[in-house]
Amino acid sequence: MTDATKDAAKDPAPSRRALIGWGGAGLALGAAAAGGAVAMTRTGDDIEPTAAEAGAAVEFHGTHQAGIATPVQDRLHFAAFDVTTEDRAEFVQMLKDWTAAARRMTAGKAVGEGAYGGLAEAPPDDTGEALGLKPSRLTLTIGFGPSLFEKFDLADRRPEALVDLPQFAGDNLDKNRSGGDLCVQACADDPQVAVHAIRNLARIGFGKVVIRWSQLGFGKTSSTTPDAQTPRNLMGFKDGTRNIAGTETDRLKKFVWADSAKDAKDAPWMHGGSYLVARRIRMHIETWDRTSLQEQEDVFGRDKGEGAPVGKAKERDKPFLPAMKPDAHVRLAHPDSNHGATILRRGYSFTDGTDGLGRLDAGLFFLAYQKDVREGFIRIQRHLATDALNEYIQHVGSAVFAVPPGVRDQDDWWGSTLFTKEA
Repeated sequence: MTDATKDAAKDPAPSRRALIGWGGAGLALGAAAAGGAVAMTRTGDDIEPTAAEAGAAVEFHGTHQAGIATPVQDRLHFAAFDVTTEDRAEFVQMLKDWTAAARRMTAGKAVGEGAYGGLAEAPPDDTGEALGLKPSRLTLTIGFGPSLFEKFDLADRRPEALVDLPQFAGDNLDKNRSGGDLCVQACADDPQVAVHAIRNLARIGFGKVVIRWSQLGFGKTSSTTPDAQTPRNLMGFKDGTRNIAGTETDRLKKFVWADSAKDAKDAPWMHGGSYLVARRIRMHIETWDRTSLQEQEDVFGRDKGEGAPVGKAKERDKPFLPAMKPDAHVRLAHPDSNHGATILRRGYSFTDGTDGLGRLDAGLFFLAYQKDVREGFIRIQRHLATDALNEYIQHVGSAVFAVPPGVRDQDDWWGSTLFTKEA
């Protein structure tokens, strides 16, 4: 039995969403305990079982937060917040309110008393745009930024692994798309479900937090489902073929979950959590589209059709790095070139219109989870300083967050291990 399944079994009032799937692998964690797979639609406070599959819900409770090793959904709404209240108790109450709302929304239920039927003289608890929609595998994942630890007398609880990211070669960061005291990553198969979730959390947090920046994403660019086809980025290439799968328990423990003896000594409240790096990477699409196929393939170190590494026939063939050009992206990013450094990727493509000069403002919203930012993203990114791909991309936004462990049960709440003194 997995940790998530154990937690679900302890839940005295389990939600009716029951399907936690590993996609094509067919491993449905929690489904057996709940008696089968169902999906619901939001109809105010009435939850109607409908057909399962695409609209199913993902278990909210567990040792780890959903939205990390969970099979990657199709859409993203990511938001970074600044804390505006100086009242610790008020902030903690907001985290509890957020948790309650997240528990309902991920189950396909409306927030609070719903979007209608209440007092006509008061705003409804839920904004209503997700009424009638399925849970759509919505996951909500919260993280705490370095700046949060300067507030509420938390500096001595900041983990050593939560370092401020250094300046990397080629960075052109926009402060209005960087940083944040905390973040919420909303992933779902329906974009309106993801937007609804962030909108309602921001509404609940009014007067305590304010959105600093946000990003919509589509077309997942990585997969955590074993043996699934690797999605393509907006350059048309497969990247991240050997991403960590949600079923690879050993690799998750080694590279993603903050549960080592070192973490336990430094920040025991992070046991079961992870560290998130978010980077907004703009692609110079027009320049790339005028580049020859051979150069494109040399830049990545893979062919564009199959995605096979240089000299190989299939995408998942083990790459022979010396066969690639010294500045090929795959060669420089590969764990063998970075002392084994490995991260879990959950990136999405984005397009935000044009930049006023007729150029598409598009690229990759890169999300990477790891056990230690210093040994993960920083090590790899420094090695990518000579990456041939840098001619066609630029990092324009950046943030790092400590992602606490999962919400254990109905009485638990986001951040309890950090804000509870005995933790």
